[in-house]
Amino acid sequence: MSTTLPDDKHLAELEQKFDPEMRFRPLAQPAVGIVAALLILLSAFHYYTAGFGLLQEVTHRGVHLAFVLGLIFLVFPHRAALLGVAARHRWAAPGGVPWFDWLLALGIAASVLYFPWIFEDLAFRVGNPGPLDVAMGSILIVALLEATRRSMGWPLPIIAIAFMAYAMAGPVFPGLLKHAGASWSQLVNHQYLTSQGIYGVAVGVVATYVFHFVLFGVMATRIGLGQLFLDVASSIAGRYAGGPAKVSVFGSAMFGMLSGSSVANAVTVGSLTIPAMIRVGYRREFAGAVEAASSTGGQITPPVLGAAAFLMIEFLAVPYQTIIAAATIPAFMHFFGVFMQVHFEAKRFGLRGLTEEEMPQLRQSLRERWPTLIPLFLLIFILVSGRTPYLAAFCGITSCAIVGLTTRPSGNGLANWVLLAVLHAVLGLIVFAGLQDELTKVGVFAVGVALAAVAIKTLNIQGRIAPAALLEALETGAKYALAVGAAAATVGIVIGVVTLTGVGFKLSTIITGAANAMAGGVGEWLPATLVDPKSLALVVALVMTGLVCILLGCGIPTTANYIIMVTVAAPTLVLMGVEPLVAHFFVFYYGVLADITPPVALAAYAAAGMAGSDPFKTGNMAFRLGLAKALVPFVFVFSPSLLLVAKGFTWYDFSITFIGCILGITLLAAALSRYLLVEMKRWEQALCGLGAVMLVAPGLISGLLGLAVAAPVLLRQLAAWRLLSASAVPRPAR
Repeated sequence: MSTTLPDDKHLAELEQKFDPEMRFRPLAQPAVGIVAALLILLSAFHYYTAGFGLLQEVTHRGVHLAFVLGLIFLVFPHRAALLGVAARHRWAAPGGVPWFDWLLALGIAASVLYFPWIFEDLAFRVGNPGPLDVAMGSILIVALLEATRRSMGWPLPIIAIAFMAYAMAGPVFPGLLKHAGASWSQLVNHQYLTSQGIYGVAVGVVATYVFHFVLFGVMATRIGLGQLFLDVASSIAGRYAGGPAKVSVFGSAMFGMLSGSSVANAVTVGSLTIPAMIRVGYRREFAGAVEAASSTGGQITPPVLGAAAFLMIEFLAVPYQTIIAAATIPAFMHFFGVFMQVHFEAKRFGLRGLTEEEMPQLRQSLRERWPTLIPLFLLIFILVSGRTPYLAAFCGITSCAIVGLTTRPSGNGLANWVLLAVLHAVLGLIVFAGLQDELTKVGVFAVGVALAAVAIKTLNIQGRIAPAALLEALETGAKYALAVGAAAATVGIVIGVVTLTGVGFKLSTIITGAANAMAGGVGEWLPATLVDPKSLALVVALVMTGLVCILLGCGIPTTANYIIMVTVAAPTLVLMGVEPLVAHFFVFYYGVLADITPPVALAAYAAAGMAGSDPFKTGNMAFRLGLAKALVPFVFVFSPSLLLVAKGFTWYDFSITFIGCILGITLLAAALSRYLLVEMKRWEQALCGLGAVMLVAPGLISGLLGLAVAAPVLLRQLAAWRLLSASAVPRPAR
């Protein structure tokens, strides 16, 4: 199995093929140079503000949004059919970009920056917008919907339009959904001139946190950290039964620490593991499904997680360390569930592991690439030390540049090590020396840059990457963040309607009433001593919420899904007694599950494209492999101790729940794979499935009952395994 990552160009082609957010149009000069310069400038802006101080909130969000939305009209074509058309410079399309896209880019940038420009006079405008305010707001709303359609497709703009229609047509709705209604001027006022709409928390989080971590992931991959992770995963798991599939699980888990994108994870890791899985005997659908299911775990894997994790910081007002701690055990459960199904599948069909010749040499890989771990460890250290996530990302990005420019795989001389240490010391001085003045920080940073430039030139130091690769990484990182920026702004429209009309509270009341009614109907058929009506109503509400999350996630990205569900559904769970942190994690996890849930399972479709398998069958198989992710959120709702930092945490509750989950997920994996120690019979599958659900359900009594239900299966499997082992041992000669 070759464990060398494909080159960056090949990875970009794969991502563009399978991820709608990466389908960038071909450009010609002068558009190539203009767009590249703007993308690099956007990354430089975020890098500078992360390290040396954020601008005023409205100004920072405005500059970010003006760049992002303006660039979308230059980077994404208005029709998908144009993606395959070679760019030609014409008077009507300078650089291959039609004249109307240049105008749209300028128009939306102007409308975005108009708000920070008038911010000082905002007190006189809110509630009484002038004609120019309404015009600028209208331009922004319409152009924003078009920018989101181009970068993500129709579903999210349609949802935003539906919410705006509800805001304006309030009197025609029945019952609780009825409200006074708003005029277009009032709607624009709320969406454009307040912090409750487009310029709200979603855009703020993307501009302050998400962009920086996307850039860090790109930089870390460029210097070879992703390659090191894959080599370590191959060395740990490759030699065992079904080795390439286990490498896929471990590799995706480790690569997920850098990338919060399911599709990017599937494309990068899957380009290596999927062909190897097929080669050792896995079915094509299963090979693609393993990579897809594993890759979706990247969005729930600390320390980077997905963009939604940073939104939790703002919504819940908790430190990022709390989010990382809460995500750790559920992420482990997800990968453990996929791993066990992979293991049982390999045992059932007798699939081999990798040979020594097919596996990388771990010692050599560590010797060549261990410096690439420095940025990740530095980022984690700064995160857990209590400093801001964007400062941690600044240090991680800077460390990536230092490691990339000063170390080389073939061995480093004394000058390389000295320069590496000195530049990290300069970085530490900026971060830890308590420098308060921005000018002083910039001066120290400039000295470090000058020192690096002189040393590299004078000593002829060759690094892992060339200096030009830094500019390419800045350009690529910004390009990857465009779609999520548009999604955040469009979701701001949804949030604005919710705050304007109060529909969130109304929907919570409707959902709560429906859950209680359905629970009452089910409860009539069950003994009163067996079920608590309140818990049953909560289960019904959780099922309804989970289904809506999955359905919504079929058309929009995880981040937008999370924001909408947190605005609409999470308050319902809180009303029913669920802790806010737990409620947010519940909707977050089910939103992520949509990436492997047909009919629109982006990660599964990307993996299927590389496996040459049927996309729908691959998506169904990936959903089966990810069932642990579907069960675990129910577990931590009823036993919050599994999140480690939730209120009421006790080691007793955690231990009982953790052990029960491990045993239950193992039995569930065996039931779905029809194999434990030997091939399973149908009745064994049924008992294992029932026992798994009872083991996963929090509580010692339910766990013991689950073991009792599964005991006949375990005894039969053990007896059959011993018989099979005895018959396989050659008898001694007489």
